[in-house]
Amino acid sequence: MNDRLAIWLVNSRNKIAFVSLLIIIGLTMGLSQLQFNGSYKIFFDDDNEQLLAHQRNESIYIKSNNLLFVFEALNGNIYTRENLASVEDITHQAWQLPYSSRVDSLTNYQHTEVEGDDLLVADLVEDAMSLSDEDLQRIKTIASNEVALVNRLVSDRHHATGVNVVLNMPNDTQQAEGKATVELVAAARQLRAEIEAQNPNIKIHLQGLSIVNTAFNESTEHDAMYLFPLLFLLIVFMLLFLLRSAWSAFVTTIVIIVGVIVSEGFVGWIGYDLNQVNVMAPIIILTLAVCDCVHLLASYLHHLSLGQSRKNAMTEAMKINLQPVFLTSFTTAIGFLAMNTSDVPPFRELGNFAAFGVMAAFFLSVTILPALVVWLPMKAKPMDAGKALWSSRIAEFSIKHRHILLPSVLLTAIGLASLTLLNELNDNTVAYFDESTEFRQASEYMEQNLTGFDVLNFSIDSGETGGVNNPEFLKQVDDFVNWFKSQPEIVSALSYTDTIKRLNKNMHGDDPAYYTIPENRELASQYQLLYELSLPYGLDLNNQVDAQKRSLFLAFGVVGTQAKGLIELDQRAQNWMAQNTPKIVTPASGISTMFAHVGKKNIDSMLSGSIIAIILITITLILALGSIKFGLMSLLPNVFPALIIFGIWGITVGQVDLGVAVVFSLTLGIVVDDTVHFFSKYQRAKNQLGQSSADAVRYAFHTVAKPLVITTIVLVAGFSVLMLSNFTANVKMGMMISGTISAALIFDFLLLPALLMKFDKQAAIEVSEKDGIATQA
Repeated sequence: MNDRLAIWLVNSRNKIAFVSLLIIIGLTMGLSQLQFNGSYKIFFDDDNEQLLAHQRNESIYIKSNNLLFVFEALNGNIYTRENLASVEDITHQAWQLPYSSRVDSLTNYQHTEVEGDDLLVADLVEDAMSLSDEDLQRIKTIASNEVALVNRLVSDRHHATGVNVVLNMPNDTQQAEGKATVELVAAARQLRAEIEAQNPNIKIHLQGLSIVNTAFNESTEHDAMYLFPLLFLLIVFMLLFLLRSAWSAFVTTIVIIVGVIVSEGFVGWIGYDLNQVNVMAPIIILTLAVCDCVHLLASYLHHLSLGQSRKNAMTEAMKINLQPVFLTSFTTAIGFLAMNTSDVPPFRELGNFAAFGVMAAFFLSVTILPALVVWLPMKAKPMDAGKALWSSRIAEFSIKHRHILLPSVLLTAIGLASLTLLNELNDNTVAYFDESTEFRQASEYMEQNLTGFDVLNFSIDSGETGGVNNPEFLKQVDDFVNWFKSQPEIVSALSYTDTIKRLNKNMHGDDPAYYTIPENRELASQYQLLYELSLPYGLDLNNQVDAQKRSLFLAFGVVGTQAKGLIELDQRAQNWMAQNTPKIVTPASGISTMFAHVGKKNIDSMLSGSIIAIILITITLILALGSIKFGLMSLLPNVFPALIIFGIWGITVGQVDLGVAVVFSLTLGIVVDDTVHFFSKYQRAKNQLGQSSADAVRYAFHTVAKPLVITTIVLVAGFSVLMLSNFTANVKMGMMISGTISAALIFDFLLLPALLMKFDKQAAIEVSEKDGIATQA
């Protein structure tokens, strides 16, 4: 059936190519549906527990989307007239930024004090340039002792401060939100430039959720603009050099370009948005599509060099390679489809995107490529046996030293694979970006000098309308807040309990002894009402208290910890509340919590997906090769390469993030290609050419060694391009995939012949009879 299909594909190549062109045109029309979505929400399913909690908080309180201007005082003191004037200026102008709904800063902090029977609420800083030295010292003293400011909006070292802009972004569509983010950030950067030009003593860093989204978008744009063209040129150059045929390089280029285009069109038709993860699929498809072409063209050129006509050479190439090329494409697609077990939607989309692309590349390789190749005036020099000598030497080496190679390679692989246990999940959103990026630099400055990048939020429900003024409830919340502040990871806290205690102190002549929760509910309600009536528009308590006065919103800045630490901190909080304040037990929420939990879930889900992929690929190979023995034997060269690289990663890095977690499933379907081609050629030599098992190993090396080396070089080079990305998740992915593919080739060349010699009884007898002396195939 394989031979009949191969003959039909070549004989009917022009008709098949025409029908294929119609399909290509139809798929290409989907390109118009593509749009980019850089929102952080794409990393979460709609029913994600942490996302739902976060969205509930946003519906009850204010939106979490923000823009933070981080002021760095180059003279080391933020409390100068000029510096405070700059903060005051940007605070006023920030209200005019697109989508701005609230601005909080050192200068407009609502300071409270009592004169006689009146509670005075006013901006902490007014007309900064007219302040006296005494005024500056007074402001510094107040700010340095205000819990709501220190290490949140003001550095405890007095050299940095922040202006936080709360945003009400359009959320009717992701495209609208994306355009709004671009507009906002452009305006913020312009405002920053103006303020810095007016005051050379300050430097302003941009932070906040809108900047995170922008960083994702700009990183993706950078990769699409530079990496894809670089990879394309690199592949063309390598094909010219390795295949030594300009026409072969031309045909391959046509196939891989069309493969990428139809895959992107398919994604447009099914409604996927492009994002910073699945946008890497074209690079994966571009790289993998080369493999099918190389195997077919290498075989075609070989038969052409033997003096066959172009049509006959292509027919033979198709007969030899149709089944293994289909198998490699199919098993690669299985590996990618296993990513559907991921808890992160972009990785599922990446898997489906790449799976379709791989099968599209196979389709094009057996429909478009034969027509082009036979039509083009390709020529091949008569084969020089010396050029294949290196593959023969590897074959003889692997056969002769099989008794040493089998245990030594296996023991080395097992030893390195065992080091995989040294890895631990520890995601870090800031570390997703290269140290050269503006976002990474701003984030690190903020963490080291002002406040934490990560924030843990808690929405504490009193259980009744107006319950936020119940002294018993307030005391429980205050106990929890005080305990949480004492944790070593916490640098700042925003809590209504601090506000009500400050008001209680104010109303008692600023006596520090009264910095406590009011004694009764009526008093607390009066303080709250009096305070809210004195607040200016836009600076009310809706960022801490809900409209029904039923629940309180707490926000804690965290430094020096990553995903694992955030989850452990949240668990400590749950345990403490269960033991001390059981009526208000509430899990942490917020974007930091969401990413911390989804990273852990993704590890577990990808592990199960990888197991499923291994089982399906093994069953596929058993059925295709017609041998349970060969199918089970393929497990070793298919699974060990990734485990080896994870082991090396464990002793060199030791941390697994979202990008690294998907590498095993991603590479499983890729590395199986080498195994399939080697086994298929081995079986062909034995079953169809009647060769002995030892000679079948030599035949396998003779026919697939060069294509496997070429495809490995192309794959490694292709995925290595990812290491030039600004997005470190792609960098790590590129490193590990390249390493895994390299390890797979070495494993197949050194271990597979030894396995065949060991477990193929016929081979063992033959080699024993020849006393290990090789015969020329």
